[in-house]
Amino acid sequence: MASVLVVDDEPNIVLSLEFLMEQAGFEVTTAEDGETALRFIADDAPDLVLLDISLPGIGGFEVLERLRGDSAHRHLPIIMLTAHGREVEREKGLALGADDYITKPFSTRTLVDKVRALLDKDA
Repeated sequence: MASVLVVDDEPNIVLSLEFLMEQAGFEVTTAEDGETALRFIADDAPDLVLLDISLPGIGGFEVLERLRGDSAHRHLPIIMLTAHGREVEREKGLALGADDYITKPFSTRTLVDKVRALLDKDA
């Protein structure tokens, strides 16, 4: 079973993403900030990360940069999730190495499809 790490500081979003990913057949771990996410990934890397940009402490862009700069996790699929839909942020996320970028609110079906597509690509 593929594993997904959900990184978001909004409890309602974490709950809904966790439920959605479990319903889609994934094993889910959650982190509410960038430091916890990096620790989880270092200890036991998931198959994919859903990463919010606005996080307390280490933000999503910095988490993304650190993972892309780490040879062990350079190819870990990462989908950025954000309430910020500005094109400049999307471009920054993709330039830093995000595999995809989804703005909130998002279609649950679209998100599950994108997660499956990225996991299938790496299978």
